[in-house]
Amino acid sequence: MDIQLARTFLAVAATGNFIGAAERLHITQSTVSARIKTLEQQLGTSLFRRGPGGAELTAAGKRFLRHAKTLVRTLEQAMHDVGLSSEFTAGLTLSGRIALWDGFLPIWVEWMRANAPYVSLRLEIGFEEEITQGLMRDNIDIGVMYTAESRPSLATDYLFGEELVLVTSDPRGRWQDASSSYVHVDWGPEFLAQFAARFPDVDTSATRVNIGWLALQLISNHGGSAYCPIRLVHRFIENGQLFLVEDSPLITLPVYMVYPLDRQEPHILKALEGLRTLGIEEDRRERL
Repeated sequence: MDIQLARTFLAVAATGNFIGAAERLHITQSTVSARIKTLEQQLGTSLFRRGPGGAELTAAGKRFLRHAKTLVRTLEQAMHDVGLSSEFTAGLTLSGRIALWDGFLPIWVEWMRANAPYVSLRLEIGFEEEITQGLMRDNIDIGVMYTAESRPSLATDYLFGEELVLVTSDPRGRWQDASSSYVHVDWGPEFLAQFAARFPDVDTSATRVNIGWLALQLISNHGGSAYCPIRLVHRFIENGQLFLVEDSPLITLPVYMVYPLDRQEPHILKALEGLRTLGIEEDRRERL
């Protein structure tokens, strides 16, 4: 079977329609249709029910889903493993939010080097949606994120609570002297809900960014304030570059690790063990 047929099938299953699959694979919708038709002819059964709402898996399509994932994963793993040097016996891809690469995930990398030196690591930065899609396509083995979407094929485990504090460049601890001084970071739906509940009258439309690092760059160069994980800003506070806004509420976001339920390989389990261990330690430090 042409592996591209299996990849196209997975793209349609993930997006729920042929148009979305075509955009994801950077091909035309007619090519997607032709590949699915060829695959259905080879298997001798319909895999999707087409309708106005998109493409829904048939019973046969649901049964083939697991096999398609295995086909694609096996080939990609084979290509990866062939490229590994002799000192590595397995490869693993982990993608996480950029803020989690400051102080937490690098410690996990060190843990893996000490406890699983035979595993080759591919490390990426991503946002929740693309990480989730990568997990479903088996391009990513483990995702670490703030807002985890519930998917039947994915497991979601709590790691620790990420504490976000309001910091400002103003030594007086002020942050609303000018409407343009506050930089609103999109830490996900849960943060937005907590912020709106605590600051219902604050206008957040002046400056909005999608990563904390960018907010810190803006504040460092032009002044201002933002909510950021304490892990990102503690050294700036200690150096007197940033200041905590007094009496500002602490916002806590849960950090999750997400992984496919059908992945039980020893190196995957070892990586999950490391994340759980370090997550417990991080949670303990946050409570001190």
